[in-house]
Amino acid sequence: MDKLKLYTFLLTVMVLVLAVLIIWQLGYLVLIQLILCLTFLGITLMLGLFLIAAIFGKIWKYVFCLAVMMCLSVYATYLSVTWQMLEVVGGIIITFILGLFIVTWCFSEPNMGVIDRFKSAEQLEKENKFARAAIKYEKRGDFKKAAEIYEHINFLEKATQNYMKVKEYAKAAKIYEQLYEKEDDIYYLKEAYECWRQTKNIEKAAECLERFANKEQWFWEEVAKAYEEANNQVKAREAWNRALEYYLNVTKEEGVFWEGVAKIYEKLGNKNKAKDAYERLIEYCIKQAQEDGTWWKHIAEAYESLGERDKAKEAVREYKTYKKIFLKTH
Repeated sequence: MDKLKLYTFLLTVMVLVLAVLIIWQLGYLVLIQLILCLTFLGITLMLGLFLIAAIFGKIWKYVFCLAVMMCLSVYATYLSVTWQMLEVVGGIIITFILGLFIVTWCFSEPNMGVIDRFKSAEQLEKENKFARAAIKYEKRGDFKKAAEIYEHINFLEKATQNYMKVKEYAKAAKIYEQLYEKEDDIYYLKEAYECWRQTKNIEKAAECLERFANKEQWFWEEVAKAYEEANNQVKAREAWNRALEYYLNVTKEEGVFWEGVAKIYEKLGNKNKAKDAYERLIEYCIKQAQEDGTWWKHIAEAYESLGERDKAKEAVREYKTYKKIFLKTH
């Protein structure tokens, strides 16, 4: 049992014990009175916060409704404390329950007129009230129909969400590509990539990722892997070269990226340049190890990649020595 469950259990036990003690010593009516007082007090405070927010936001239609409800809650609190006119308290409780039902009903179908709420999705569609019809279709679980209408009225993001609910990932992917063309936001390319993967169309997924990498250069390595998965070796090699170009640029600022350079050269079959890259990585790591001994681990791995096992073992010993000293001093 984790701490949260334990605390919840203990709190529940304490409340039940307290309730039993109140009934035993003072009677069940006192318990009901206490519950009503605390409930209406909490509702009053909550409505007060909402009212302040509505006033600052200048949402006057909500200000009026919240003010009325808050007045009723204050009055119900007073009646509960003084324990009088209980029929009025009951009426206020019924009013709040009806109000909660109405609010829930309104928010379940936003931007819907009162009359349209009672119409079917099909009827709204015939009346060319497509946005409202789509909401109705979506609410009753006909996500495909909702998606088709959202696409028809150019609510493209809503369309993709509904297509994905019925696992029509290809349609969702195409719409995400349209959104990218329209908005020039690479987020949509990433979403399109994920959708194409769901359809097992790795080639199309890789194409999306390639367009993504044209904006975010550090992604070329992932593009290369995607094309390899799609068995497109020509495009994969092109992507590996683009990834290599990116890593060579960033090594000018951060030498740790020589590891990426070395691995790509290995991938491309250029062993001599891979060896040179590993040597540059080792040179950089040795400098860093003067201040932080954890770099000896990277040095050992680089020597291992070069096949220099004796030097790799020596680097591992340095790393273990540093680790022992670190544990003793911290």
